[in-house]
Amino acid sequence: MDKHRRWTYSITKLVFWATIFAGTLLFLCFRSSPPSHSATMKWGSSNNTPQWEKRVRLSARSRSGHLSVLVTGAAGFVGSHVSAALKRRGDGVVGLDNFNSYYDPSLKRARQKLLEQKGVFVIEGDINDEKLLKKLFDIVEFTHVMHLAAQAGVRYAMKNPGSYIHSNIAGLVTLFEACKSANPQPSIVWASSSSVYGLNSKVPFSEKDQTDQPASLYAATKKAGEEIAHTYNHIYGLSITGLRFFTVYGPWGRPDMAYFFFTKNILKGNPISVFQGSNNKSVARDFTYIDDIVKGCLGALDTAEKSTGSGGKKKKNAQLRVFNLGNTSPVPVTKLVSILEKLLKVKAKRNVLPLPRNGDVMFTHANISYAQKEFGYKPTTDLQMGLQKFVNWYLDYYSISEKKNY
Repeated sequence: MDKHRRWTYSITKLVFWATIFAGTLLFLCFRSSPPSHSATMKWGSSNNTPQWEKRVRLSARSRSGHLSVLVTGAAGFVGSHVSAALKRRGDGVVGLDNFNSYYDPSLKRARQKLLEQKGVFVIEGDINDEKLLKKLFDIVEFTHVMHLAAQAGVRYAMKNPGSYIHSNIAGLVTLFEACKSANPQPSIVWASSSSVYGLNSKVPFSEKDQTDQPASLYAATKKAGEEIAHTYNHIYGLSITGLRFFTVYGPWGRPDMAYFFFTKNILKGNPISVFQGSNNKSVARDFTYIDDIVKGCLGALDTAEKSTGSGGKKKKNAQLRVFNLGNTSPVPVTKLVSILEKLLKVKAKRNVLPLPRNGDVMFTHANISYAQKEFGYKPTTDLQMGLQKFVNWYLDYYSISEKKNY
């Protein structure tokens, strides 16, 4: 390794560990002073009642031999789909979400309403609320935790970096603390991100690749999360599986994602920004349909071994895994736009711009052979089919929403 590369590597490691250190300090602060958007005070004052506990127990009830799962971020895009799938197959599910305003909370409320119709109780609360988490583990012996709550988005980190530390580092530590103290300890599956591959130029991205060059604060917090997971696995015997999602899309998706706001702006006749790199090369993403991601999440839950600790003490080594969940077929964003134009029957007004230095990368491409081997993960939905389903949902959902506003 030459002098310049050694220097770059040292700086990268310094930034990474500084992120973890900053997160730890903020974690200690947030333990005593949660942010104002948290709904935890409401839980502590009025919702902690026998009726509330009964709803939690009823929602967590599963068929014989099935799982009982706490799903954080349950009113989010992936969380709502995973919660519904678990409930459909007979698992007990309790949801937790703080309904923050990163994007339109009414969409999260609509997802919550659908879940409650299916028998899933979604609690309004924050993952940084130690008392709430302890209460939930006192009420229910969860076999598994599906941790999907996080501050998402690459570009938003430039506007509100503290929210990433609060949710993705402090929140993760708070959750792991609750899990390691629970008796029995649950198995944990949590959402990392394909963003951890950062500036990696080797394709396709493999779980064995180095992930020490994050291109955004979001990526750095997810990488920090993987290191924190290793620590809690090593010290406390928690069974932990991380999932690196690759550009998830589909019905009930996130409005901050390109396919979503492209659809909105194309229909309104507004211009859209399409980024490209050097040599006029289009940005490309390994777009993965939500139903394929859900199958991967359930596969990871079903193959997760039991945690090995008790009362906060490790008895023997526990399972620690990380999987890519992608589609293995990167598609240029220009092609995504062309597909949307055909589906919407509207020509997009494209502004082609150079890729800004805001944390985005040129391409993502998943190697999914490990997930295929461990639990038979095999995506089946191509981008054309997936976008058709998304557009059908979008037109239906927003036509109903507009009618309600009249």
